[in-house]
Amino acid sequence: MHRPAAATAYVVDDDESIRSLWRWLMESNGIAVQTFATATEFIEAYQNGGPACLILDVRLPGMSGLELQAYLREKGVGIPIVFVTGHGDVPTAVSAFKGGAVDFIQKPFSYREVLSSIMRAFARDSEICEKRVRHSLIAGRLAALTEREREVMTQVAEGKSNKVIAGELAISVKTVESHRARVMEKMGATSVAALVQLLMHRAE
Repeated sequence: MHRPAAATAYVVDDDESIRSLWRWLMESNGIAVQTFATATEFIEAYQNGGPACLILDVRLPGMSGLELQAYLREKGVGIPIVFVTGHGDVPTAVSAFKGGAVDFIQKPFSYREVLSSIMRAFARDSEICEKRVRHSLIAGRLAALTEREREVMTQVAEGKSNKVIAGELAISVKTVESHRARVMEKMGATSVAALVQLLMHRAE
């Protein structure tokens, strides 16, 4: 599976020997890695950017893995999480997946299985980053529209003709055509289909 460029794996595990194992495993597979003994250390060091994934032990001193997952979700940090634990049970796994975890793996684990999960996490984060950039771009284009242009855009996206739009907004067809042209230019859309697609991406 393709790994996005400059992807980083963050590991939180209180066992130093396990952290060393993770560092070796990641580096031997060409993956940038940072390790932490506690959730607090990770929170203090992590800078939201991507693509990345978090490899997280369930049982940690202080804030637990599930508590860290909840904290990150509350703060709007969408880094994908792969839980790896020697103390897994069904309720814990269910909680992890409900919180959006990519995987829940029990020790001892297969290196191949773990790497596969990490690649899936990187792919998910890359998609999230791309969506975030796309939303920001569309929001910027929408902000450049006047109120009247927004009204015309909405009607155009609904498939209404210039004549119908003119009647509903009580303006001339020529004015509708002018607004429509500016909407398409500002939104960077070459067709009504492209405009609709942009607006659908905004709603994702």
